[in-house]
Amino acid sequence: MAILAFLLKAIASVLGAVVSFLMFMIIGRALASWFSADPNNGLVRFLIDTTEPMLRPIRRYIPLVGPGIDLSPLVLILALLFIQEFLVGLLSFYALKLATQ
Repeated sequence: MAILAFLLKAIASVLGAVVSFLMFMIIGRALASWFSADPNNGLVRFLIDTTEPMLRPIRRYIPLVGPGIDLSPLVLILALLFIQEFLVGLLSFYALKLATQ
């Protein structure tokens, strides 16, 4: 059971790190759009190319607000926070439970 506990804890740690990294990328993309960063810049291009596949489906359901304010990054960050708190927390909980058996 200890091996399964360590496996679950490792999966939780990796998933938490990936979710945190994605949140930083989304925040970086939002900041780049606010400051009119050069879209041909390598870093900006990377942020756009990696976050757009996650933001596009959300944009289909959530229209722009007011004068072109895009709320899809906020919705995606909230979804990622839910994943981080629920899934990572659940995996960590079960890992701890298995380790103490």
